[in-house]
Amino acid sequence: MGENHRDSQGRPIVAVTGLGIVTSLGQGKDANWEALTAGRSGIHRIERFPTDGLRTTIAATVDFLFDGSFAAPELSEKLATLAAEEAVAQSGLGVNGDFPGELFMAVPPVEMEWPQKQELAQAVEGETDYDALLRVAARHKHKAMHELFLFGGVAEHIAEKFGTKGSPISLSTACSSGATAIQMGVEAIRRGETEAALCIGTDGSVHAEALIRFSLLSALSTQNDPPEGSAKPFSKNRDGFVMGEGAGALVLEDYDHALARGATILGIVAGCGERGDGFHRTRSSPDGKPAILAMQDALADAGLTPDDVDYINAHGTSTPENDKMEAMSCSAVFGERMARLPISSNKSMLGHTLTAAGAVEAVISLLTIANGRIPPTINYNTPDPAIALDVIPNEARDAKVRTVLSNSFGFGGQNTCLVLTAGPNAA
Repeated sequence: MGENHRDSQGRPIVAVTGLGIVTSLGQGKDANWEALTAGRSGIHRIERFPTDGLRTTIAATVDFLFDGSFAAPELSEKLATLAAEEAVAQSGLGVNGDFPGELFMAVPPVEMEWPQKQELAQAVEGETDYDALLRVAARHKHKAMHELFLFGGVAEHIAEKFGTKGSPISLSTACSSGATAIQMGVEAIRRGETEAALCIGTDGSVHAEALIRFSLLSALSTQNDPPEGSAKPFSKNRDGFVMGEGAGALVLEDYDHALARGATILGIVAGCGERGDGFHRTRSSPDGKPAILAMQDALADAGLTPDDVDYINAHGTSTPENDKMEAMSCSAVFGERMARLPISSNKSMLGHTLTAAGAVEAVISLLTIANGRIPPTINYNTPDPAIALDVIPNEARDAKVRTVLSNSFGFGGQNTCLVLTAGPNAA
């Protein structure tokens, strides 16, 4: 290999030098990896707000950080901060609050919650529509509240804490947001715009209004008892996803930049694929075409073929429609090999961390490569005969994994797939 390391398309190779994660299973890579490979669930009964009369009363909330006063943006920022601290510390890059690269951050859609709406409504004369509440919030008396619910606020605070360069990018592409943040970091490095990027997906938005909205869409599981048995991806008796909270952070670098400073290379983001469709606001296209194309695009971007993939980290939400669509789409890409290609869903234990999911699952995918062990799909007790997949049922499995395809398929037709590979010195 020459002095300048390039991929098959002549672009800078994008290395991963830092990983950080916080979920309902705990804080940090060690706590999460131990729990995931043990098949433990972080889903439990909701205690932070009353659930009387609600059809869904469970979630994978990060209660060990929640002090009772956090609004969703505040908890999302706390989660992001902890994940980023772990990733930056591992990378050894910019540990003194002077990160030499850009910030790409997936954050949940920000909207005032009921307590704030009630407070502001008392100050509104006449119409109490959302725009009127925003105008009241913008007045000096409520300036802090107004700033709290600005969409770019969380990323601005993270950029200030870590000293990232340029204008921080806030993005929201529904359930694929975390993967999109990584894709944007990869593309910036490939274009030579930056030698490093801090990519984060975060979501701390389990509150009553959000839960009710997803419930009204008939998207959530109502199998509340026992809570840890509710999320059952690819099972015949699956009935919806479970809301979760968490954050995943990755430090990406130009491979040569990382090599020059003697960094440990944890893996490579070899390929990204993204496809959108306007089929429906919440439903996936029933023919799976956008998901199929996103997977094929990611593999082509990595210069790999379907035969090179050792494991698929599934989107695997546990909704009847998504799991069927994903299984069909994977079969279209991988053919007969799909019956024996390992695929599992972290969401069976973490719930669906929504905006954070793509980043959280990318971190777990790289841990899978590093440890040679695949986390299971738990609660797989009633197989769906229409989904003939090797879902790593109920117990983790040792396996040599060098290449992972991580899928993220979001509401509104957002589909993002990442190909993650072992570093060049991996055994």
